[in-house]
Amino acid sequence: MKLYLVQHGDALSKEVDPGRGLSDQGKEDITNMAAFLARGYVQVERILHSGKKRAGETALLLQNCLAPGGEFSQVDGIAPLDPVEGVAKEADDWQEDTMLVGHLPYMGKLVSRLVTGKEDVPLVTFQPGSVVCLERVETGSWILVLMVRPEVLC
Repeated sequence: MKLYLVQHGDALSKEVDPGRGLSDQGKEDITNMAAFLARGYVQVERILHSGKKRAGETALLLQNCLAPGGEFSQVDGIAPLDPVEGVAKEADDWQEDTMLVGHLPYMGKLVSRLVTGKEDVPLVTFQPGSVVCLERVETGSWILVLMVRPEVLC
């Protein structure tokens, strides 16, 4: 089972958009990321997002390429400051390849918790639009398979 953790794309400032939707750069970055992942035959059965506008917009752009017809849902428990333990335990039972779209510091802490067992051990540095892929192996542990940042997709 693969778990893709995505930080939402670059967002507008609160002054420009109080809901903080994606900027034009954020939309472009996520569109490019979705196309890149699709070329690598990435497909997920479901995409879950935090419900914040920028995360929902990011998830929708990814769904078009990576989960057409798959589950697309807003979920609780993946907001920026939420504890990661609940999702970490749930993910241990998931059977379907899943993509979570959320925020910092949550995404970084979840990667660390799944791979090392401790959320305060930094493993990756997300930037807006970054994707990390973890895979659960037969032993039940998680390994880091891939990390891609938008700036490498020229």
